[in-house]
Amino acid sequence: MKVIKRDGHMVEWCPEKIEMAIEKANAEVEEEDQASSVQIKNIIKYLIFIFVILAILNVYGINTNGILASIGIAGVVIGLALQDIVADFLAGIFIIFDDKYTIGDIVTINNFKGKVTNFGLMSTKIKSYYGETLIISNSSFKQIINHSRATSTNFIKLDVSYNTDIDKLEKVLNEFTDEVLKIKNVINYQTLGIEDFSSSSIKYTVLLECKSETQYQVKRDFYKLIQKAFNKNNIEIPYNQLDVYLRRNNE
Repeated sequence: MKVIKRDGHMVEWCPEKIEMAIEKANAEVEEEDQASSVQIKNIIKYLIFIFVILAILNVYGINTNGILASIGIAGVVIGLALQDIVADFLAGIFIIFDDKYTIGDIVTINNFKGKVTNFGLMSTKIKSYYGETLIISNSSFKQIINHSRATSTNFIKLDVSYNTDIDKLEKVLNEFTDEVLKIKNVINYQTLGIEDFSSSSIKYTVLLECKSETQYQVKRDFYKLIQKAFNKNNIEIPYNQLDVYLRRNNE
């Protein structure tokens, strides 16, 4: 176990625990895949068994038409009783073939947003950022928003002093383009220009395009670069100031 100091706090870092968690997750996925495989094999085995029995009965001259009719009626009854299960099963197959989402994708289903932690032919598990887990049957939703299949575009407004040389500012912002593109998950970076004039600053806008759901960390890393670059080049980040005037009674 290692102890790392971050933001003034001591954080425990245990690679062994992380490794165990990953192995446990992989084991759970493998168990579920094996369970699905066993179920399919059992269905095929029982179907073969039924056909063999019927074939043997025919060999001995027993009329199996009545048996088949009974099986057909029973099949209809069972089908009606299990129609929700069949619907979930078919919906799961269509999700796979349509490639609507996969484990690890960030999706919104029925206004619930989270990460797909498990996907089976019958149901899907989604975990929100707050730790809540939604288990939903595959046939109970029609619309899916897959946030992982798109990129996130962020328009970031940088406040600079009115005394700032805009040409110098743009030169500084363009010079560290390579550094910005090295930030993890950043896809594109552009300087756009002056966006607005506020009461105490000029607002200059840049564009940051990154992978979906990574924009929060990307913005933190970008602001860190900005702060260093502005300090190095004496570009002032303004803050609100209050001027107080005192007046004497005899004046």
